[in-house]
Amino acid sequence: MSLNLSKRVLTVVAACGLVLGAAGCSNGSSTPPGSNGSPSGTVVWSTWGDASELTRFKQFDDDFMKRYPHIKVTLQPVASYSEYHTKLLAELTSHTAPDVFYIGDDKIGTFTSAGVLAPLDDLMNGPTSQTKVSDFFPGLFGAAQIDGVTYAAPNDVNPDVLWYDKTALAAAGITDDPAALASSNQWTTAKFLEMNDKLKAANLMGTMVWSYWSTPYSWISAQDGTVYNDQGQFVGNNDQKTVAAVATLGQYFQDGKFIVADDLPDSPGPDTLFVTHKAGFYIEGRYGISTVQGANVADSYDIVRWPTVDGAARPTGTAASYLAINKDTKNMDAAFLFWTEFLSANGQIFRLGGAGNAVPSIKGADQVVLDTNYPPNAQAFLDMRDIGFVNYTTEAKIAGLPDDINDLMLQLYAGKADAQSTLNQIAALVSQKSGQ
Repeated sequence: MSLNLSKRVLTVVAACGLVLGAAGCSNGSSTPPGSNGSPSGTVVWSTWGDASELTRFKQFDDDFMKRYPHIKVTLQPVASYSEYHTKLLAELTSHTAPDVFYIGDDKIGTFTSAGVLAPLDDLMNGPTSQTKVSDFFPGLFGAAQIDGVTYAAPNDVNPDVLWYDKTALAAAGITDDPAALASSNQWTTAKFLEMNDKLKAANLMGTMVWSYWSTPYSWISAQDGTVYNDQGQFVGNNDQKTVAAVATLGQYFQDGKFIVADDLPDSPGPDTLFVTHKAGFYIEGRYGISTVQGANVADSYDIVRWPTVDGAARPTGTAASYLAINKDTKNMDAAFLFWTEFLSANGQIFRLGGAGNAVPSIKGADQVVLDTNYPPNAQAFLDMRDIGFVNYTTEAKIAGLPDDINDLMLQLYAGKADAQSTLNQIAALVSQKSGQ
């Protein structure tokens, strides 16, 4: 993964509720079922994350084992996202991998293509499932579904919303409230760009963004552009609306009105700059709540969807991670029970309630986003998720391709390439790597 995406992962992916770590596979000896007829044995599961995330998931595991005392859940942390997937793939190849594990949205296609994940449709639609395929929002599967087969499901998600600072906007002479404009379909691209112009003129940052697939593709979609056709071919370089949208995107970066958050120094980093009213907008997920509340400035902030040409909502990018099952697990019944409980509406409510920092990926758990009444426009998280999309399957299933495309976009942002040549290079790269 590129340096820029690696830096973003430390802030974003860990905040999507991703914790714990890689471990060896359970010994595979399946003990007799418990007295209640439920599966039994050991389930080893893994993901990446840091110590601050462990508490809620330890509570989930403890609660699961109380309800299913014949199943032992074993989990161990791995801090490094960049090392996690390489290690996991090697373990899967050598048949020493855990039973259940997370996969990042930029890596999921690599694992589905490798043939190491258990197909889940029959299990998900079976009598013991708490997570039917139809329970999830369809735009969130992406490369987790290949040729009509489901190999993983999104554990929870984070739509890339525009957090905005009312104090910074007021300092730039901006009186319109973006969420109020969006509620009446007046949140237009022209309004948003005008606000960024005023913020820059007031010696403030306009919009801070993380550089990864969702930034350009959300912008393109919001401007009615087309990136891929229905056959999975990259067509953005031949679509006039896409070229125009990318040209505007590049110009605003080059003019210093949009800022690549990855390139900012660690101190003061983008979070610090935002909570000290140095920027008008900051594109993040629900984890932004902890940023502003931790600085005791929450009253100054709210969220809004991406601006569009006519002010009406358009699909935009949603960060995700996935939960999969090792196709070689020796204890499929127990592994699937843990998997389906973890992803179920009740499981997501348990994991994301209170101080949760992600958005449910399954129907029936929306209360965790709305119960806290923060941010004021919290409904935008759900509205954006409902119509949002994860990275395009063509990209997500090819190792390294999202990073390579991101590097080309960074050249545009730095003024080292124009929109048409950048899109042409992306088209050639996708064609070369996908064989299309």
